[in-house]
Amino acid sequence: MIKRRTMMGAAAALALGGTAMAQQWPARPVKIIITFPPGGASDAAARVISGPLAEKLGQSVVIDNKPGGGTTIGANAVLAAKDDHTLMLSNSAPISIAPYLFDKPPYDPLKDFVHVFYIGSVANAFVVRPAVPAKDMKELIAWIKAQGKPVPFGSGGQGSIGHIIGEMFKAELGLSMEHIGYRGAAPMFQDMMAGQLDFAVVTLTEVLPLAKDGKLRMLALTSTQKAPSAPDVPLVTELGYPKLVAENFVGLSAPASFPAAAQARLHKAMAEVLADPKIVTRLGELGFVTKPMSSAEFTAFVAAQVKAFQAPVKASGAKL
Repeated sequence: MIKRRTMMGAAAALALGGTAMAQQWPARPVKIIITFPPGGASDAAARVISGPLAEKLGQSVVIDNKPGGGTTIGANAVLAAKDDHTLMLSNSAPISIAPYLFDKPPYDPLKDFVHVFYIGSVANAFVVRPAVPAKDMKELIAWIKAQGKPVPFGSGGQGSIGHIIGEMFKAELGLSMEHIGYRGAAPMFQDMMAGQLDFAVVTLTEVLPLAKDGKLRMLALTSTQKAPSAPDVPLVTELGYPKLVAENFVGLSAPASFPAAAQARLHKAMAEVLADPKIVTRLGELGFVTKPMSSAEFTAFVAAQVKAFQAPVKASGAKL
């Protein structure tokens, strides 16, 4: 009886300890590392949620952009922090793509991270500048084939999802193209405006303002459902290119050592943030489609995307 009471007491103490940890976390400001420069889709999403999340947590939320290394610099910085207060605004590039760009992956996206909260996904867009004589994907393909030399295509960086989609497009249709990786979308758009780059693959979030102003033309989106912010842009599935479907997810992930109680607190706080229709509307204006998920569902989603991207990334020949 005494032994049984002792075991019950220990179990109760553990439960109370977990509850206390959940209540105490965060004990200081929380840092969210973005693996891209300011101005991209991940950065935009992080800045929408950071203020409301800080209110829910009762601590400041600091955004820290750490681009480079095909997004692995930021991911490795999260793993190196070991302070239970550094998170990653996870997305397809560092999680589903980057590990396959190295002969020896710098980390395991499933074993080295816990994936706590799914925010949403955003489509990628095939984009040309207005001077390009292509009003749709068929005309783009014909124009590329007619050039007689490799056509440069831009993306927001080496190892970005735009880079991989461009390589998939190239392989799927046997096109002569060469990738130019920029340090974010902003310098790439500057080159497009200056007539130095004709064609790019980039997230809808990044190109939407320029497309609405008529400065760039979107030809197709790489999603399976229409984007509320760009309802007139056709989907690759509608155009007969189902193998080009690729959506860039964003969420909050942390090192595998991140305490379970802190995960629960973070998930609860973020669920409250996204329960605000104004936040969902703002994310929708940026091209994101949100969807409620438990941490387990988000982890399964990540595992499925990691598996799905392995073959096309390897086949693309892209390396870092």
